Amino acid sequence: MFRTCPDSDVRPMAAAVVPDGPELSPDAGDGTSASIGYIVDPISRVDRSPFVSAGDQTKGGVMDPRKLLYLASIIEYGSFKKAAKHLLVSQPALSTSMDRLEKSLGGKLLERGPTGITPTLLGELLYSHARLIRDEMDLAEKRMQSNDDKSSQAITFGTLPSLVTSVVPTAVSRWRPMHPTRLLQVVEKVQVELLQGLLRGELDFIVGQTNFYHFLDGLKQRVLFRDRLYVVSHPNHPALRLKPISWADLAQFPWICPIVGKQRTLLEILLASEGLAMPHQLTECGSVDFVKTLVATSDHLAMLPVHAFGPDFREGRIKPLDIAVPQLNRDIAVIFRERSPLESASRDLVAQIEAVGSSLDREWPNNRPQGVAA
Repeated sequence: MFRTCPDSDVRPMAAAVVPDGPELSPDAGDGTSASIGYIVDPISRVDRSPFVSAGDQTKGGVMDPRKLLYLASIIEYGSFKKAAKHLLVSQPALSTSMDRLEKSLGGKLLERGPTGITPTLLGELLYSHARLIRDEMDLAEKRMQSNDDKSSQAITFGTLPSLVTSVVPTAVSRWRPMHPTRLLQVVEKVQVELLQGLLRGELDFIVGQTNFYHFLDGLKQRVLFRDRLYVVSHPNHPALRLKPISWADLAQFPWICPIVGKQRTLLEILLASEGLAMPHQLTECGSVDFVKTLVATSDHLAMLPVHAFGPDFREGRIKPLDIAVPQLNRDIAVIFRERSPLESASRDLVAQIEAVGSSLDREWPNNRPQGVAA
């Protein structure tokens, strides 16, 4: 992780020592002196940076990104003293830097109290952006360190629980002979957590739904295949005897749904469109195996894609209900950071996921029982 050093862009140098002199604040910017053990980088001096307004005094001027990193450390450590130690600057210099930032913005960022430092509403807002800047710097450092040997760099991607039951394992088995020594890390999470990991730089890319994509800037996507959700139950479920089946009828049974945080579930959206409330008996879980077991052994209903319950259907444990609406169709896409295009091995893996997902969806009509809607 990058650590901010004293003065305007100075960095630790093992063999270069600047003569003793007065300590400078992080805002000095004159490039004439620095603490012992640091030298000024003349190329990246903040006083030449296009990100800083003249004197950093004008309200509405462009902010110094270094001060945002200072702010993030202060909020996370809850103390000027601890943050200053981490940043390798003096406490008075750090305090002065924050005073100048608050003055340039025309608002208070930090509250100083007996229990420590807490951010104001404006401070919280700015902190959210400061973390993104720091994450980008950390990501850049990792890439520079691994740039010389791409073949040894791990591929870390995330995907949905419903895709790890069949699609992803099959795709990985086909991809592995192409890259036998490449380390692959597969992360299984719900959609919202996948997007958060992608934005934080923890994941190289994700394979998931497109539903949430338009909420986030800085991401790109490419649809891989069309997926279809089915309402499923055990073979002797009373809902299978209903002709026709309505959402009002299905709302009377217990349901198990995926965990999606504050986002509305698909079931909630479907029921609300017909003026119906959510079922009284509702369970949320992120495990597809748990969902299938509960459906097979109780009157719970759930929504699953065919590739997640195909073997269970063929073995007679789970059966899809004859109800179909356009909202049950979903697009599965690869989503990645706009400034982080996929490298060759990752593209090969995505191609295999696309091929497997498309083939499984095409195979389903041959296995669909009579009466189940396409």
